[in-house]
Amino acid sequence: MTTKTVLENALKEAMRSGDEVRKRTIRMALSTMKLAEVEKGAALDEAGVLGVLQKEVKSHNESIADAQRANRPDLVAVAQAEIAVLETFLPKPFSPEELEALVRQAIAEVSAVSAADMGKVMKVLNPRLQGHATGAQASQVVRQLLG
Repeated sequence: MTTKTVLENALKEAMRSGDEVRKRTIRMALSTMKLAEVEKGAALDEAGVLGVLQKEVKSHNESIADAQRANRPDLVAVAQAEIAVLETFLPKPFSPEELEALVRQAIAEVSAVSAADMGKVMKVLNPRLQGHATGAQASQVVRQLLG
């Protein structure tokens, strides 16, 4: 079952149970996916769906930072609750060791030797992340190993 199907089923269940936070969060994620599909002109694949979920988590984290600067603990709590809902649909994140092993494998595949080869490594690495890590996390490890 695809992540999008799981989200749709979870939305129905949240509507039945009356869980407003879960319902609102899943609706927002599905709406963002629909918009991405319209812009793309085709249905999102699994990687696209996971990418949308990761972007939503990142956006919520930015909202938390803004709310903290504005001294709004109520908004922080709402954003944290929504992040918790979104993370239930993302795959288990890679441990730092797993991510480093994956990066080392990609570096060996493209025979990268310096930071100038970072683009080649990221091109090979990004499809393998599939929601388990963000591009920023991977690029940080690549930069560390090549630098």
